[in-house]
Amino acid sequence: MNINPPPILLATTNHGKIREFRSLLAGVPCHCITPDELGIKLDVKETGDTYAENARLKALAYLAASRLPVLADDTGLEVDALDGAPGLHSARFSDQPGATDADRRAKLLRVLADKPRPWLARFRCVVAVAVPGRDTSLFEGTVEGEIITEERGEHGFGYDRLFYILAAGRTLAELRTSDKNVFSHRAMAVKKAIPYLLEILKKNSGNVI
Repeated sequence: MNINPPPILLATTNHGKIREFRSLLAGVPCHCITPDELGIKLDVKETGDTYAENARLKALAYLAASRLPVLADDTGLEVDALDGAPGLHSARFSDQPGATDADRRAKLLRVLADKPRPWLARFRCVVAVAVPGRDTSLFEGTVEGEIITEERGEHGFGYDRLFYILAAGRTLAELRTSDKNVFSHRAMAVKKAIPYLLEILKKNSGNVI
């Protein structure tokens, strides 16, 4: 019987997020597992009024299903010219059934077309860590930038191809994972969560999975 590093469940089926989480947690002595690997199928309704509420809802749902430490997040793109939209509805911004990331990017450019530039915006991410017997802990990260008129880059997912970061001189989609981990909202939130993760994982280091 092999003793593995303590597990943490990544509460997402988004392959882009899974890659980012695994990269960000590479230095943490844990075994990142996914719902698919455990055969967990959940459809958590994001009914919260804030990113924190939605992240907590997802974390607690997956905690109840797995009884493992869980890392979940809720993330949104806030565009000043749209009064902060799409915000909490970023993943559901297109009304088309089965809409893709490309569909959502296309709609964003359509609704911004008559707005004066620059289209200043920010990505905001809240990470929730849920552990059996403890209150859920929350960690937030943001990155400022602007929406550009043409897609650039082949990396990332979601709105990354349209989100230009002045400090990087590139869009998020033009950054490889290691560089994105320097600038991104998700990276900032996860880095804040790592000391807490190290604490709880140390206490679970004897788990066998």
